[in-house]
Amino acid sequence: MGVFAWIIVGLVAGWLAAKIVNAPHGLVRNLIVGLVGSLLGGFLFEKIDIHVVPDFWGELITATVGAIVLLFLWQAIRRR
Repeated sequence: MGVFAWIIVGLVAGWLAAKIVNAPHGLVRNLIVGLVGSLLGGFLFEKIDIHVVPDFWGELITATVGAIVLLFLWQAIRRR
């Protein structure tokens, strides 16, 4: 997957995660959350031995799950 595709997946995953967690952010923050979330999702899926299809939809699912986890962690830290 090329860099442009990673950016698209990151934007969509960040936007979906923000909608699911109800944490609206701007375009740049959604991109950052989506890209970091994709790394986190890939790490978590590898650790719990979940394999998704390596296409756009599989990458989007992985990135969205990671972004949701990242936003939940961020909200938990900020509440302290």
